[in-house]
Amino acid sequence: MAPFLTDVGSTRSDKENSMTCRLLALLGLMTAWLCCFDVSYVVAAELPTLDQRFADENVDEVPDFQRHVVPLMSRLGCNGRSCHGSFQGRGGFQLSLFGYDFQADHDAMTKGDEPRVNLTEIDESLIVAKPTDEYSHEGGERFKLGSWEHRVFKNWIADGAKFDKDQVAKLERLEVTPAEVLFGADPEQVQLKAIAVWADGTREDVTPLCRYTTNDGEIADVDGDGVISSGEKGDTHVIVAYDKAVISVPVLRPVSDLTGAKYPQVAANTKIDELVLSKLRKLGITPSPVASDEEFLRRVNLDIAGTLPTPDEVRAFVADTDPNKRHAKVNELLETPAYVAKWTTLLCDITGNNDEQLNNVSPVRLGPSQEWYDWIYRRVEQNMPYDELATGIIMARSRESGESYREYCEEMSNLYRKNESFAERDTLTHYWARLNFRTPEDRAIGFAYAFMGIRIQCAQCHKHPFDVWSKQDFDDFKTFFAQARFTRQPRRTDAAYEEYQALVKELDVQGKNGGEMRRDIAKKLQQGKTVPFPEVELLPTAAIFRQPNRGKRDRNMPKPDMMANILGEESVDLSQVEDIREPLMKWLRSENNPYFAKSIVNRVWAVYFNVGIVDPVDDLSLGNPPSNGPLLDYLAEGFVKNGYDMKWLHREIVGSDTYQRTWKPNDTNRMDYRNFSRAIPRRLPAEVAYDIVNQATSNDKTLENYAATLEDRAMSIPGTSPQGKARNAQYALQVFGRSTRDSNCECDRSMEASLLQTVYLQNDSEVLKRLTDNGGWVAELEKEINGNPGVDQQLERRVEQGRDLIKSGQQRIAKMRQNGAKAEAIQQAVKKLAAAKSRLEVLERQLHRQKLPAAEKSSPNDIASLVEEAYLRTLSRLPDAEEKTIAERHFDEVGNPVDGIRDLMWALVNTKEFIVNH
Repeated sequence: MAPFLTDVGSTRSDKENSMTCRLLALLGLMTAWLCCFDVSYVVAAELPTLDQRFADENVDEVPDFQRHVVPLMSRLGCNGRSCHGSFQGRGGFQLSLFGYDFQADHDAMTKGDEPRVNLTEIDESLIVAKPTDEYSHEGGERFKLGSWEHRVFKNWIADGAKFDKDQVAKLERLEVTPAEVLFGADPEQVQLKAIAVWADGTREDVTPLCRYTTNDGEIADVDGDGVISSGEKGDTHVIVAYDKAVISVPVLRPVSDLTGAKYPQVAANTKIDELVLSKLRKLGITPSPVASDEEFLRRVNLDIAGTLPTPDEVRAFVADTDPNKRHAKVNELLETPAYVAKWTTLLCDITGNNDEQLNNVSPVRLGPSQEWYDWIYRRVEQNMPYDELATGIIMARSRESGESYREYCEEMSNLYRKNESFAERDTLTHYWARLNFRTPEDRAIGFAYAFMGIRIQCAQCHKHPFDVWSKQDFDDFKTFFAQARFTRQPRRTDAAYEEYQALVKELDVQGKNGGEMRRDIAKKLQQGKTVPFPEVELLPTAAIFRQPNRGKRDRNMPKPDMMANILGEESVDLSQVEDIREPLMKWLRSENNPYFAKSIVNRVWAVYFNVGIVDPVDDLSLGNPPSNGPLLDYLAEGFVKNGYDMKWLHREIVGSDTYQRTWKPNDTNRMDYRNFSRAIPRRLPAEVAYDIVNQATSNDKTLENYAATLEDRAMSIPGTSPQGKARNAQYALQVFGRSTRDSNCECDRSMEASLLQTVYLQNDSEVLKRLTDNGGWVAELEKEINGNPGVDQQLERRVEQGRDLIKSGQQRIAKMRQNGAKAEAIQQAVKKLAAAKSRLEVLERQLHRQKLPAAEKSSPNDIASLVEEAYLRTLSRLPDAEEKTIAERHFDEVGNPVDGIRDLMWALVNTKEFIVNH
């Protein structure tokens, strides 16, 4: 305004002066008016792109090293992993990968014996001369002489090739438009625009300085200028990177013309359905209908409890007319021991319960993997909020506040002597005891996998290529895992060391080697002695000083500053906390944490849908965005608002039509594997695959109680090395890809199909034994058909008990109606009565078979009944007409019903329908 005001003088005409005054008055009113509003609405002027500003050969602008030079080198590929950004560099010149370390890169260009920048002979600078010569430069020509890129480098060098490490600018955000690209039916192109918004208020169009990558080149290709070209139909993301920002842009191309007004009416009965359908509508994908009762029942039993429904359950569920029966079934399954075991196994996978890594946990080798399993099992059984369960692992410490080392050892000795459960202890110290969890680096990586669902290991050496984490971020993060450690005995500088030495002396085990000492300690423990135990302790931080030669804390000494960032999210003064894991746990549990809730929600979703909303489930990086961001946000926010209630999460997911849809595709969703328009047939986890083979072939009594008992279940094997009778399962679990738990990576478990799995089901002696075993269903039938002498008295008693139960149930319902009981309570009683009637029918059929003469046990009617029972045991449905005809024909051909049912069971166990969940 200053030049304008100074021009207002007496030389101007009165008319001009009058106009000027009016303009000034108007300007004043506008200023006052604007002051009434939030100034954030006033957007700073936007600098045009660098290629436009440097198009003129006479440009005198000096580019900024951080904002322009380094991003331009990234765009040209100079600091890529296949060029100078590799660990070894290239041609004696090394840059930080993708330019994360500005100071190191500046030093690499301007210092050393052969700097890449020549301030006196600019054109001789290697960062100019090499990339413009396609013959002398191994990477070929990267830009031309006289191009805008050439001028950027020249002007920077001409100004002294400056960079001030104390003036590193902060990028507030990167605004990319359009935020979503929706292509039409015909091939199209869309230009992205990227605006860098800096902390000083500067806004600059950095479109030609960004790095662009696509997550699926067949669906969308993107060039170096940010132009997206549509390809095949479907959806993916284009990733835009600049400075520390990484932005994902969804790109969609409809698979059909059923979009907009043409999209059919599909009910959205839950919020999940609404969010899933919102994306399907854009893609022109119509979902499959809701599955039949049989299909739903089998799927939900396997997903929640890792167990097949029994034939009785299938019959009762199909016959039930209650519209809320699916909801009731979910609640019923969530109360079974099988549910607890299945999800305990998942949490043992995630946290790393591995026998081989735990041989230093107990002085008596009593099975630390079992203790680990029991500790988690107890909390899943109690439905402890997930954040509290995680806190018990992450904040684990052996001694309570104020507890001496001897008191701790007395407590642990009593626990083992009295054979009490380790699950009673508040925290899971075993998590910190693993041999592969010793260094802060290993702990940081494993922790990030387990509780945050991220892969941070790349940042050990360089900036993560698809996220914002730098090497400094990793170094700060690992600091939070440097204090807690698992140790066999207290440090010599710790007061507890004297107590340890006294215990060893009392036990008279000094000077013995490790194995001998452990055996002696185990004997002493059984004799009632208190023995020393290893423990998780907290090392003093560098902020805590000690008096010379005393090992005691001097609380009067000042504490220096110890600042660390939690992955750039939150700055913590470590000198202000005794346990530096506390601020980490507080950050994890904060309502807006971007990883903690999303990580477990995404893992649970993946169990139900074969693929996570983010896939792989342990890669929640900015460069690997969710297939449905609003869906993941909704579930994570709801999970936190509902107190990290795992059962809420299960009910919310399983109660949706999205989960309950059939696997059978239609023309629009046949190739949909990531947008949840249908169920995807998927391999069963190794433990479930093993268990259902045993369940399907077991005798009737075992089958009836399979979800209520965990005896001999692979799902209840605690660690990675099955012991006792469970050793029989070792080979099968290995074949079906049980988690090795070597790390916390999702890759430790394999869900891929293999030839060995087919060979196992067809020819393995364990499977064949199940079809001939004395305790199995086929063996039971053989005894009946071949005239087993006498009638099973126990079966007769069970039939009589069943009849009495039905009679009392009918009387109870009549009384409830007479007394005006609530309709809901009456309905539940009626359902229980129907289930009891279904069980009685099966028992009565068995009893009837036993009473039949041997000749009548092979009648056509009875064969048909056996065929139906075999299908219900394995595939949880009745056979169709063709299947029934083929099976009955086989019975006729073999002549022996026992051989016929054995063959049929073998054939059914070897179908894809049996070994996959659908």
